[in-house]
Amino acid sequence: MTADPTADPTAGAPGTATDGTPVADTTRAVVQQFLAARMAGDTGRLTELFADEVDWLLAENPAVPWIRPRTTGAECAAQAEELAAHTVPEEARASVDAFLVDGTDAVLTGHVSGTVRATGKTFEGPFALRLTVENGRITRHHLYENSVSIAEACTP
Repeated sequence: MTADPTADPTAGAPGTATDGTPVADTTRAVVQQFLAARMAGDTGRLTELFADEVDWLLAENPAVPWIRPRTTGAECAAQAEELAAHTVPEEARASVDAFLVDGTDAVLTGHVSGTVRATGKTFEGPFALRLTVENGRITRHHLYENSVSIAEACTP
């Protein structure tokens, strides 16, 4: 990612909203920490933020080496490293258009793009990410993205 990892990745994002409850405040804070750790490539911090067991959903895509089933916090955190190993970090882009929080649930929408290292091909498209935070840790990570574009970029 090209953004400053110490900056609030949602600052000024259109559609930013919260229900204002202490639970929602905790959810928002954990998600902001998750985004900062993800942008910084801090697998250790990501492992701390994920619960021991996570409801992980990302459409299986055999052509994409970093997309696979995951259930533990450590496996989920490792996805960021695997993505970085297979893509060109200087060409990775992500933007958040909306960051909505309702109690323990957060939904982020935006756009992602990048280049696959092995093929030199690019991918891009919208994404939606649903996270659930319970007891200060992420228990649900459901990502919806343009899997066709990513698979095409991974195919020689």
